[in-house]
Amino acid sequence: MDVVLKLREVRRMRGLSQKDVARLSGVGEKTISSFETGERIGSLKLEQLKRLLDVYGLTEADFFGDTIEKKIAPWDVDEDELAITRLFDDLRTLPKAIQRHLRAKFQLMVETVADVHGNQEKERFTTEYTSTHAESVR
Repeated sequence: MDVVLKLREVRRMRGLSQKDVARLSGVGEKTISSFETGERIGSLKLEQLKRLLDVYGLTEADFFGDTIEKKIAPWDVDEDELAITRLFDDLRTLPKAIQRHLRAKFQLMVETVADVHGNQEKERFTTEYTSTHAESVR
């Protein structure tokens, strides 16, 4: 999902007009409009984006992650991905010691799968898992 669509839909989800966002962020109303239409999205400065995200109550990680996309377009969500995301969201609520313990258990399960299905399957699974979810648990 592109930045233009996210900016517009997040504002709408928050129930704010472009005028409201301009007043709260200090970014001009016409500037916000031009970002949301894509007309001037290439000139969006990081500071402007941060001010907009502050108004929306989002961090950069929230905005560029897939959580917002799932709220904007839930029909595009893969059910397996959604289940994994929920699992990791639940994991993050646990104390760090328990998180480490569960990660160790999960690693053991991955190694067991490798023993049963061969290293080729483990490499494919580990690569997919790491690229998709490793950062979300840290």
